[in-house]
Amino acid sequence: MPSFSATLEQAIHGALALANARRHELATLEHLLLALIDEPDAARVMQACNVELEELRKTLEDFIDDDLSTLITTVEGSEAVPTAAFQRVIQRAAIHVQSSGRNEVTGANVLVAIFAERESNAAYFLQ
Repeated sequence: MPSFSATLEQAIHGALALANARRHELATLEHLLLALIDEPDAARVMQACNVELEELRKTLEDFIDDDLSTLITTVEGSEAVPTAAFQRVIQRAAIHVQSSGRNEVTGANVLVAIFAERESNAAYFLQ
């Protein structure tokens, strides 16, 4: 199985930290995409596709704060758990990298894998 780049690991941990900071019981694709804005490989791909990163950041922050408020937990000290979609995206990126003969998963691979989650708000925000 391929390994994750250091910056991707930071982004995944960052997504979980974003969810935990908002006391969300789940870490969603939107948390992941928000963290990927600061991941160099993913940011380069988004910029090459003419994505306005600060506009995307604002859209995601507003969505997370407003639309995901139902995910707030009252259980003290609980940690956010990645959603099934979050886990599928990470797994899909790893499988793609492995099948292409490479050995490191980057934020760019995860970004591409988000598009397969067609019904997600994260994929919608990228279009």
